[in-house]
Amino acid sequence: MPVFVVRLGSPRLPGEGLRLGTVRFPPRGVSREARASGDWFDVWYPNLAPSAATLREFRQHEGPAAWSRFGRRYRREMDTPDNRRTLELLAALSHHTAFAVGCYCADEAHCHRSLLRELLRDAGALLG
Repeated sequence: MPVFVVRLGSPRLPGEGLRLGTVRFPPRGVSREARASGDWFDVWYPNLAPSAATLREFRQHEGPAAWSRFGRRYRREMDTPDNRRTLELLAALSHHTAFAVGCYCADEAHCHRSLLRELLRDAGALLG
């Protein structure tokens, strides 16, 4: 039963299970009631999203160096005791149930969900 890393708003994968929105902000213009039915997310969990300051810096200074700095900052943010425990919990859950985590970005290669995938793998998660 793996954890899937998905783009929020995309059609759900077969067997995907509960979808967690690991984003700083809920989708604009989408009512709370429409978030699940519109394939956004079932539960909003901003704890695993980059901080607003980290996002702002990356958006202001795009490019390879900015992505590298973003990755370092995001990993540092995820290295707090609370976030490490969350990653460990999700990794353990992935051995028993299917679920998904995701973000809105079109390009996973330059999105925190690619880093989140690595962090989950390092925590021992089964990935789909």
